[in-house]
Amino acid sequence: MEQVAGDILQVKYALDTFYFLVMGAFVMWMAAGFSMLEAGLVRSKNTAEILTKNIVLYSIACVMYMIVGYNIMYGDAVSSIIPGLSFGLGGDNEAAAVLAGGEDAPYYSNLSDFFFQVVFVATAMSIVSGAVAERMKLWAFFAFAIVFTGFIYPTQGMWKWGGGFLDAAGFNDFAGSGVVHMAGAAAALAGVILLGARKGKYGKDGSINAIPGANLPLATLGTFILWLGWFGFNGGSELKVSDVAEANATALVFVNTNMAAAGGCIAALIFARLWFGKADLTMALNGALAGLVSITAEPLTPSPEWATLIGAIGGVLVVASIVTMDRKFKIDDPVGAISVHGIVGIWGLLAVCITNADATLSAQLMGIGVIFAWVFVTSFAVWFAVKSIFGIRVSEEEEYEGLDVGECGLEAYPEFGK
Repeated sequence: MEQVAGDILQVKYALDTFYFLVMGAFVMWMAAGFSMLEAGLVRSKNTAEILTKNIVLYSIACVMYMIVGYNIMYGDAVSSIIPGLSFGLGGDNEAAAVLAGGEDAPYYSNLSDFFFQVVFVATAMSIVSGAVAERMKLWAFFAFAIVFTGFIYPTQGMWKWGGGFLDAAGFNDFAGSGVVHMAGAAAALAGVILLGARKGKYGKDGSINAIPGANLPLATLGTFILWLGWFGFNGGSELKVSDVAEANATALVFVNTNMAAAGGCIAALIFARLWFGKADLTMALNGALAGLVSITAEPLTPSPEWATLIGAIGGVLVVASIVTMDRKFKIDDPVGAISVHGIVGIWGLLAVCITNADATLSAQLMGIGVIFAWVFVTSFAVWFAVKSIFGIRVSEEEEYEGLDVGECGLEAYPEFGK
């Protein structure tokens, strides 16, 4: 019997590790989605620069999380608030299994856990990329990425997913509406405030000038890639799939994730049609992403019908938020990232209380306040330091000519200029 039990655990180990790795690869593919979405929603003269930011930020996230971030988030903490500090993935992290709490606990390779977690860090940083597009210095962005992925993100991640005080207080965030999406939006908001709007976006007479993206087919492709990657984002966060109950739970997470995106897309399109009189593709795209962000905090307890409704509310919210940010607050966000991931991330965290009987509004509000305050304040400080030392904004001439030439020395579409 002991031999049979051991063999079963070996099979579970292999299956859960493999599933974790595949789901991590799905989330890694979201980097391509962000790249295509942002490349489609910026002007053609800034395409090569935005693509450079996305592939390099992913690489920075991987290296910084390996060096220090993973240990801050999941290492031995000083307290439930103060994380520990250690470096590298040596020792137990190399090939050891995670096995705590008996046979029903997750059972997988630690390195598969690292891989799954590191792609989440890159996702949070990708949110910042689109919001500051078309006027930020490339190397200033990379300098911020080092600090954000190595220290700012892992600290608040430890507070929830690393067993810190937010987790102990009953704050619920299944796959990261707050830890990943709202955190990325808070960092983006701090940068946008210091950076200012693109030249020509807001007139001196109070007028608002639309600056359309160069390639909506590319933006649509990016949205579909993100939609696909989100199955790994939420599905992998179930952590295991090696028994009937967990397999069924994972299937429900997949279905709810899909239905929330569909609900968000349809609701955003209808709302935009009623408001603007036209079927706005960009709002439909952001509506689908808003539905995905909405359900990320709790994709397991709702029914598919509830998931669709939660996503639909997110789709309406994102349209209203994008317009309000632009018209009322003059916050220039070329891709709507702050609204999609920030405002809707907050909604997703609050929506947990609708279907999860263990969630409380007070704990959710506390988590929202703590994560936003930490990330916004620390990000603002880092952005301000970078601005004071190096500057964060390109010259007016370089912005007019496009960042492709000034920052990268090449053009994404050289034939168009000729």
